[in-house]
Amino acid sequence: MLDKATAKKLSDVLDQFSAALAVGDIDGAVGSFQEDCYWRDLVTFTWNIKTMEGRDQVRDMLMSQLAKIKPSNWALATGEDVTESDGLLEGWISFETEVARGFGHIRLKNGKIWTLLTTMVELKGHQEPAGFARPLGAKHGHGKNRPTW
Repeated sequence: MLDKATAKKLSDVLDQFSAALAVGDIDGAVGSFQEDCYWRDLVTFTWNIKTMEGRDQVRDMLMSQLAKIKPSNWALATGEDVTESDGLLEGWISFETEVARGFGHIRLKNGKIWTLLTTMVELKGHQEPAGFARPLGAKHGHGKNRPTW
């Protein structure tokens, strides 16, 4: 397990990126990326499966989508470790938009975002029933007047 300083490096970049998005500072958000960056979005920002390559495509996507999507609560995913290898820092992240919760993966190179993956986990208000909220299903066993096939 890496020391907390490694996780802090990633967290600081994520906080800077999140703060820029929160105030609508597209240039600030794009400045968090490497020149040769990649952002793979699976439905969360673009409502499609799309890869933005380079800062220009990231900027164009944010200009068209940021006001509608309103991303927030960017954080390192709970229970996940940040790793560092060959000069790359990477970790799993969580975030929210106005209508959804998301999960993603971020990779830093030279202190800037090199690759970013954003995926939608669930739509707010339409969460999958889990745990005690899950339907009980069929009652097994015998009983009088039970339905059969």
